Amino acid sequence: MSSAAMELNLNAVLPELVMVVAAAVVMLVDILNRGGRSVTRPFLPWVALAGVAVTAGVSIWLLGEPVSIFQGMLITDGRSLALNLVTLTGAALAILLSIRYIPAVNNQTGEYYALILLITSGMMVMGAALDLMVVFLGLEIFSMGLYILAGLKRSDLRSNEAAMKYFLLGAFASAFFVYGVAFVYGATGSTQFDAIAAAQAAGTADLSFLYVGIALLIAGFGFKVSLVPFHMWTPDVYQGAPTPVTAFMSIGTKAGAFAAFYRFFVTGVPDAQPVWGWALAILAVLTMTLGNLAALRQTSLKRLLAYSSIAHAGYILVGLATATPAAIDGALYYLISYAFMNMGAFAIVILLERQGEMDALSNRLAGLSKTHPQLALVMSVFMFSLAGVPPFAGFFAKFFVFAAAVEGGWSWLAAIAMLNSAIGAYYYLRIVVSMYFDEPTAETLTESPNYSLPITVTLGIAAVFTIALGVLPSLWTNLVETGVMGTLALR
Repeated sequence: MSSAAMELNLNAVLPELVMVVAAAVVMLVDILNRGGRSVTRPFLPWVALAGVAVTAGVSIWLLGEPVSIFQGMLITDGRSLALNLVTLTGAALAILLSIRYIPAVNNQTGEYYALILLITSGMMVMGAALDLMVVFLGLEIFSMGLYILAGLKRSDLRSNEAAMKYFLLGAFASAFFVYGVAFVYGATGSTQFDAIAAAQAAGTADLSFLYVGIALLIAGFGFKVSLVPFHMWTPDVYQGAPTPVTAFMSIGTKAGAFAAFYRFFVTGVPDAQPVWGWALAILAVLTMTLGNLAALRQTSLKRLLAYSSIAHAGYILVGLATATPAAIDGALYYLISYAFMNMGAFAIVILLERQGEMDALSNRLAGLSKTHPQLALVMSVFMFSLAGVPPFAGFFAKFFVFAAAVEGGWSWLAAIAMLNSAIGAYYYLRIVVSMYFDEPTAETLTESPNYSLPITVTLGIAAVFTIALGVLPSLWTNLVETGVMGTLALR
């Protein structure tokens, strides 16, 4: 380890520190609310949003600064900062969706917003980690918070079931991860990525131990991003958790876990790529196929989006299996695009939910263009983007990843991914057809979506960026280009 890498460089942990301080401020404001001074409670989500905004500003500022490393444990480079922006986008939109929603579920709003910020900090740590023990620390920080938030509605049996399933299966996944770390350490004598790579390059690594460790780490990571066959928790937890929590979980866990996925495999064990590349490719095929086929049968919108989330994890995994710089950058673009279009879709679900149900059936979309044409139009934008229809962001996200797979010699994997994308387009476009060609049911004629300013703002932001990132992909690629070049220079 070079002396430069061992420097105590606070720039490398500055975004995470800002986020933790913001969580502490939210808790302080909530404490000041106790004792009857309820006037401060409405400020809690805005304090949390301010913390997210400041952290995003710090991340954007650091994009123009030199790459920073903290004690060989964390790095602030273009890709880690780009992933910060993905998780922060998910956190900000989740907070907006929660302003009216969460007080009706649980009155402990201070704890809720503080947990959102702390979970986000854990996801950011995973994206910047250069050591498997730091990855595990970030993994547990965000996992513990999500276990709590999944069961936030304590009076609801489905919410309790979701939290219990997530906790029990998450504990097994954490055990797999720790065992994997132990095997990698036994094989190489280190948990730091550069030392692991050096041991393998020098021929001193015990390959039998190393491959067992890699397999166990794939299982641990696979649980967090809902890869098949580690996806069993996803539909039930997505359906049982409060919808803003589900939306945040679907975005943040992918960004954090895929970031650690990329960093460990590409930086820590690049010489084993012929082995783990095929393993990830097979998992990508299984994940895409099962996710899409299962989504075809769903009537619950949250379960449909859960299986959709599984399928999209498979598409992103295509980029990681390919492991070329273009594929990794394509996966980054995919994550930011997915953040906006998926969060917008969950915002529509919130509007269609009945009070206290925490879910909506797909038949409530029937004839929506006749009763609420603006809502149908916005939902169509998100569905077209998720399906990969041009010129929306989802099309270019898939194009970048699939094209990089072809260029990297994985044409067969790109072909299977395109076939799965066509299957997925069926159930997304089926929703659009239902909104525009079916007649409204008696329920939809009498019910009215519960609009609020925060949800309207969320829908507007999500729709605008879903379109803008498709029409002008350079809005994202130019933002992170300089930092990514610095990342490549480190290799």
